[in-house]
Amino acid sequence: MKTTRRDFLKTSALALAGTALLAKAGCAPLARPKPVVGIQLYSIRRDMQNDPLGSLRKLAGIGYTHVEHANYVDHKFYGWEPAEFKKVLDDLGMKMPSGHTVLAPAHWDDNIGDFTPEWKRLVEDAAFMGQEYVVSPWMDPNMYSTYDNFMWFMDIFNKCGELCQQHGMRFGYHNHDFEFSVKLNDVALWDLIMENTDADKVVMQLDTGNMYIAGARASEVLAQYPGRYDNIHLKDMIQREDGRYESTILGEGVVGVREAADLARDQGTELFIIEQEAYQGKEPMDCMAENYAIMQEWGYI
Repeated sequence: MKTTRRDFLKTSALALAGTALLAKAGCAPLARPKPVVGIQLYSIRRDMQNDPLGSLRKLAGIGYTHVEHANYVDHKFYGWEPAEFKKVLDDLGMKMPSGHTVLAPAHWDDNIGDFTPEWKRLVEDAAFMGQEYVVSPWMDPNMYSTYDNFMWFMDIFNKCGELCQQHGMRFGYHNHDFEFSVKLNDVALWDLIMENTDADKVVMQLDTGNMYIAGARASEVLAQYPGRYDNIHLKDMIQREDGRYESTILGEGVVGVREAADLARDQGTELFIIEQEAYQGKEPMDCMAENYAIMQEWGYI
């Protein structure tokens, strides 16, 4: 059974009330339920390309029980048919609550006023896999070249939310940095997304690291739009000698990931996805083991 954000918040409220009653009675308070922590498989993209089954086994050995895919090509996940990939995950005791596939303008057919069969197939396969979120991790630059183009695309976001909702899921969008630096009509793209998408259908998968590059801070954005982030990416960043930023082990960078994670958890975020794309000379899988241990230390696992 899937847990919605509203169910989570209701349960949290009841838990808090129960804690208050226990405190009055002199009893120890109940422990806060731990959120779901997963890993974005792009974090070990080379491993998944060279040995997907062995890589998933290593992740399971570390302790990961939830993954987010970043490879759906020709109706297959990492080369597996949906039924095959589902069996692989099931055999490893893993679930895939979220996945990344770019929603492009071409996936909407204006002539028929509907999504293309290709995109509908993606949504159906995601539902078959047990996903709760279908997340688009990029936006065609032409879609924010003009205000009208952007508003048209926001309408497509809402329509995709309706399509996913028909399959028991929600549509999500994952940010990079330009959403906070590019403005249309003097309003940042991120604010326009928030103002023009339906919160019941469209989830913002906030990437705590990508936004830092544009000068945005995760805790501030979380406070500005509470309750819109059921599913977020935990990513930390360091600054290189050339001045550019790259991701690193959680807690070792400048983002303030733990503060952001705690705030998101208190607001009702259900799913935390770890993502790291650069490794400072370490092996990606070793970094994922370190990130897992840090999330344990922080009380999330």
